[in-house]
Formats: sequence, structure tokens, C-alpha cells
Amino acid sequence: MELQVKTLDGAEAGTITLSDEIFGLEPRADLIQRVVNWQLAKRRAGTHKVKGRSEIARTGKKMYKQKGTGGARHGSQRAPIFRGGGRAHGPVVRSHAHDLPKKVRALGLRHALSAKAASASLVVIDQAVASVPKTKALQAQFDKLGFVNVLVIGGAEIDANFRLAAGNIPNVDVLPVQGINVYDILRRQVLVLTKDAVDALEARFRAEA
Repeated sequence: MELQVKTLDGAEAGTITLSDEIFGLEPRADLIQRVVNWQLAKRRAGTHKVKGRSEIARTGKKMYKQKGTGGARHGSQRAPIFRGGGRAHGPVVRSHAHDLPKKVRALGLRHALSAKAASASLVVIDQAVASVPKTKALQAQFDKLGFVNVLVIGGAEIDANFRLAAGNIPNVDVLPVQGINVYDILRRQVLVLTKDAVDALEARFRAEA
């Protein structure tokens, strides 16, 4: 797959050949959904908690005698049916994370990248570097390129000035190539990769093959 390389100023900077094994697959929504669900499950705090009947600070003495009162039989004021009693089957602190095979996670990333390429929402730039950490200057460059809702993936390290300038622009995320993930790719309309990011991704998938 041939793609035009652009600069942040909107000029052309040659072409790049993208691997069909990474960017040319037929996107499978089921794989992408599995990876997104796995990511979001890991992100959940799982700290929701209510008190069960064993944690309620009330006496454990029997409320009244078993028979002869004309009412239902009860043994504890901590029971869930009473006001102030414990919660029955309530949420407890737990982890929502679940396992997902490494090969499935890698395949989901490939399909997410291919989905962006197939929808013409993938842009390759020569580098993500800013001479000064000025949001206004970077916003003007993004306006030239038509970037409104975008995820920028740089090389192993993000240029400090670029990161600071992009930090104040709404709907713009900047990540190093190590942090690329399916959920962030899908939540932004346009995926922008630097040439370094493309090289790193292809090397990564070659090593995993």
C-alpha cells in the first residue's frame, strides 16, 4: 500500500510503502471489539462496595422470641429486609480484568490500523516536531491539514515542544509508539503516524511473527 507522506505544514514529503499484513487486512469488528472490551475491563477500578449483613454494626441478639408473637420469625436486625440492614448480593471490591491471548491483542491492533487505512483516516507525516511549544502555531498547522479529532503516534520519544503544544488542543491525543492501542485509535477520527512510528510498528510485528 502506497501512501503520501506529508509535513506538518501540509507539504508533500514523498511516499511510503505500508505493509499489507498490518494496514491492508479486511477489518474484523469482532476482533476489535474483543480488544476494546479487554482494555476497558482492565481500566475499571472495581472499588464499588456496600456492606453486607456481617458488616453492619448492630447487635446480633434475636429481636424477639421465635413463636407466640403473631408475626414472622426473625433472628437478626442486620437482615437485608430491615431498614438499616445489610445489602443482599451487593457489589464488592474486585478486579474486572480478564485474560485475552497475546496473539488476539496483536491481531486486534492490526485490524484497527487496517480499519483506519480502509476508511482513508490514516495519515503519515515525516515527523512530529515543533520548534517552539506554542499551541497557536501547532493549531494553525493542524487546520491546514484538516485535523480536528486526531490521535498522533510518534516515535519512541515524543518531542517535548510538540507534546506541550498539543496538550491544550481539544480532541487531540499524542502517544509514543509503545503506547499505541486499539481503543485510542478508534476514539479519534484520524490516526496520524510518523515515519518512525510506521517503522517501529512493522519491526514490532515482524518480531512477533
